Amino acid sequence: MLRPVCLTLTLALCSPAMANPIAEVICEPTARMKEKLTRQLRSERQSMGLRGPEQVVEVWTDQRGDWTMVITYASGQSCIVAMGEAWTDTGRKDPA
Repeated sequence: MLRPVCLTLTLALCSPAMANPIAEVICEPTARMKEKLTRQLRSERQSMGLRGPEQVVEVWTDQRGDWTMVITYASGQSCIVAMGEAWTDTGRKDPA
């Protein structure tokens, strides 16, 4: 009796409906990634920062508020590591 229950739980947990939309990281040469972000997604780079000596983190947004986080490596590869919606630019606040 326990075996069918385990199989059912396993199938339910592996269901495509529960799959993460970016379960696999998408990587491209940096020039191709930037072209896809600007032409296909109609996004612009909103912000960027260093994540060590060989990585730059970028956030790209479109007019609807969808956002894409990309890590660009010194090797010439860029990878989408997160995507979402409802991006809000809170602006930079000066320290008091």
